[in-house]
Amino acid sequence: MDKKQEKCPYVERCGACNLGKVPYEETLVEKKKWVEECIGKHCKVIHDVAGMYYPYHYRNKVHAVFGRQKDKVISGTYAEGTHTIIPIEDCQIEDAQASAIIKTVTELINSFKLWVYNEDTGRGLMRHILIRKGMSTKQIMVVLVTAAPEFPHKNNFVDALRKRHPEITTIVQNINSQQTTMVLGDRNKPLYGPGYIEDVLCGLRFRISPNSFYQINSAQTQVLYKKAIAAAALTGKETVIDAYCGIGTIGMAMAFKAGKVLGIELNKDAVKDARANAKRNQIQNIHFVAADATDYMIEMAEEGKTVDVVVMDPPRSGSTEEFIMATADINPSRVVYISCNPETLGRDLGWFKREGYQAKEAWPVDLFCHTNHCECVVLLEKR
Repeated sequence: MDKKQEKCPYVERCGACNLGKVPYEETLVEKKKWVEECIGKHCKVIHDVAGMYYPYHYRNKVHAVFGRQKDKVISGTYAEGTHTIIPIEDCQIEDAQASAIIKTVTELINSFKLWVYNEDTGRGLMRHILIRKGMSTKQIMVVLVTAAPEFPHKNNFVDALRKRHPEITTIVQNINSQQTTMVLGDRNKPLYGPGYIEDVLCGLRFRISPNSFYQINSAQTQVLYKKAIAAAALTGKETVIDAYCGIGTIGMAMAFKAGKVLGIELNKDAVKDARANAKRNQIQNIHFVAADATDYMIEMAEEGKTVDVVVMDPPRSGSTEEFIMATADINPSRVVYISCNPETLGRDLGWFKREGYQAKEAWPVDLFCHTNHCECVVLLEKR
């Protein structure tokens, strides 16, 4: 599974991973212990963590912030707990092509003499760069985040970047004029190509826009989703709700084995992508709505509607007590919970237990290799 590990030169200052501190196989053991500590009192059957065969350069989404060191533009990541930029050229968990593109863009900013954004003064242009890659299609998106719509010499800049990296399939300018810690703003302007990329996951083709949520480890996501689909135990007749559905990945993967699927997502851009994805894959039995999942399920319950299965993939902060109560109100016989935080998962399983749902089995999957994070699929059944 593991190659000979060398300690990452940035690991002590960056804090994004622990690569080289502990052998990879040991991290899987530690993650299982963590999952057991968090959810063991609610779920007695917890499987070993599904590790990655080659746990390097797996991140299909890579971000760097621009700054200035003396008279030179630098790019990298913030040191843990600070806004001090650590210049990074070759991260061992990020896609290698993405790292090379970031290095080139940093050089071009220097040569074009573009003004780098200063967080303290709120002045400057170039803020961040985001690279997204379709690991199956090899399509690459470069998102240049600027503090203003004006981009001096943008055509020459784009031409120079494409000349150095012909593998790039689209380049987007994202405008973020707010003084915020958020990387992306709401406005996207394609500078080259269609403004999105596509990738293939679980045999399905997905459109990915700059702001769309898409799991960062494509190989392990397929492991995760296959476990979720198996846990749902679909026979072809069930009505399934995919809550927090994003661009529709897990719901579409389940649609082939379900009667019908309803995807609910608050982000309207993600819903737009989800509908396009369903059309692209010719899936007729899935429908998407742009709504708050809790409010929508409360309305369903008030109308007397029920479903067979709810699959949920909330953010790291977990779900809410109100969402779990609304889930119980539409009376699914099974809930498949995909979690990226065992701590909030443990809290939420307690709320589900109070509503009459028992956690039966858990399958941890290592999507964030060499980090302290762990994904987990949990099957809950109505008592």
